[in-house]
Amino acid sequence: MGQPDAFHSGAALARIVLAAAAGPGDDRRMKFLNVMVLVAGVLAAWRPVSARPNILFVMTDDHASHAISAYGSKVNTTPHLDRLAREGVLFENCFVTNSICTPSRATLLTGQYSHRNGVPVFNRFDSSQPTVAKMLQAAGYHTGMIGKWHLGSDPAGFDRWEILPGQGAYVDPVMYTADGERKYEGRYVTHVITERAAEFIRQRPKDRPFLLFCHHKAPHREWTPEEKYDREFRARTIPEPATLRDDYATRTDALRENRQTVFRDLTRRDLKIAPPSTVARGTPAWQQWMGEVPTEVIVERDGRQVTLTGDELDAWKYQRYMQDYLACVQSVDDSIGQLLDVLGEQGIDRDTMVIYTSDNGFFLGDHGMYDKRFMYEETIRIPFLVRWPAGATAGHREKALAINVDFAPTFLAAAGEPVPDSMHGRSLLPLLRGERPADWRTSFYYRYYHDPGHHNTARHLGVRTETHKLIHFWKKDQWELFDLVADPAELKNLYGQPGTEAVTAALKTELARLKHELQDTDAFAETQPPAGVDGAVRQLRGR
Repeated sequence: MGQPDAFHSGAALARIVLAAAAGPGDDRRMKFLNVMVLVAGVLAAWRPVSARPNILFVMTDDHASHAISAYGSKVNTTPHLDRLAREGVLFENCFVTNSICTPSRATLLTGQYSHRNGVPVFNRFDSSQPTVAKMLQAAGYHTGMIGKWHLGSDPAGFDRWEILPGQGAYVDPVMYTADGERKYEGRYVTHVITERAAEFIRQRPKDRPFLLFCHHKAPHREWTPEEKYDREFRARTIPEPATLRDDYATRTDALRENRQTVFRDLTRRDLKIAPPSTVARGTPAWQQWMGEVPTEVIVERDGRQVTLTGDELDAWKYQRYMQDYLACVQSVDDSIGQLLDVLGEQGIDRDTMVIYTSDNGFFLGDHGMYDKRFMYEETIRIPFLVRWPAGATAGHREKALAINVDFAPTFLAAAGEPVPDSMHGRSLLPLLRGERPADWRTSFYYRYYHDPGHHNTARHLGVRTETHKLIHFWKKDQWELFDLVADPAELKNLYGQPGTEAVTAALKTELARLKHELQDTDAFAETQPPAGVDGAVRQLRGR
């Protein structure tokens, strides 16, 4: 069995000390002092890897990996997230198994697919079932949940929790605790969540490791930035993605029928277009006006008012959407820097596993869309950055397929706890050391249920391998097949094309195998959110 990293570091320093002592030099006294300095360095640096690291899990809402500069973003720069990548591990191929908010959060807690944990759409999460938080709490961890919960039930398994009601608000947010609620007047939600997370770390019991879920609202729709970044990004011109005006040729009806396009579906509320002074805020007329899709917009250019329509209006909509979205991301990036500073201040940065991810990916105008749901790369792919000086290889970029059912097993394995057979994932710890097991997955299963939902996204399931993707929109009985090597933008549907028979048959076999292995019995195939839950959930006993 290999020695811990700290052992190798200490041994290397010891060799340096011995070399220095044996080297030439006439001044024995100075040589002795120099050796003592090196010995002090050895003693300071050599300490064993913590067997039970602290775990700081930071999850944002709808943050696409291609809006992080470490992932090659062409639209923004994220220095603090880049630091996580530079000092830790960047997973290039991390994915969700159901690209939507509440199901993803249930998967985080349970390590299970949606059909097993009972949350295929916006269902209320049954907090009585086993979760990673409960398991680590029972193992002696001090556990906390700060920020967006969005599971319709009180958090369980946490020594301390403070959560947003439903989606929460960007400005003047209300936070619920087990004892009541508090409104943070005049505050921005990302700052509040960061502040509360920092307080949790500072006030933790010092004799126990901690697990902290720090869950941001940003950059969720309606993308309201804090003032300084609002001003900064309004002055920027954001590069358009190559597929912004995708015509969906060769794709299925599901894509053409979607209602989450930048040009056709963003509302005046999304675009921050103020109503006329004659429309009173909060009235039914105001609500109707804000919810409509504008067909023309009046803007000021070069000191005069210009009415935008057609292609000019479409280009303007993309800019407004992206300016607000990226401004929200910038506040989150600041938050990462602040939390890393707190860990350093507390002297626990080396033995704390810091993870950054998102509940799902997001369309940034890709294929003309915003939002998520579809099994396309932009929305199933998520950022996954892990900085853990005591246990992860700094600067490593991992290419193996990771999925969000792996998160809970990873936390348990890091804490030295057994991973239950009921969890569908497996620990990512070997990958953090750059050691891919020979039997690591080469494919994964995906299933989306929320149909028609908010955006008329057809329900579908599929399989993704390292080179191909097969999607079945089962209500429509239509298929899409993509060669991800030759066509990474997924513009050419190959299903039914001559010469693809063998790969199609192989992918259908793999899809059936995974579905059977995961015991997906189609129990939720036709499910819809319970009445009154979808889009209107309030936590804490139905308030």
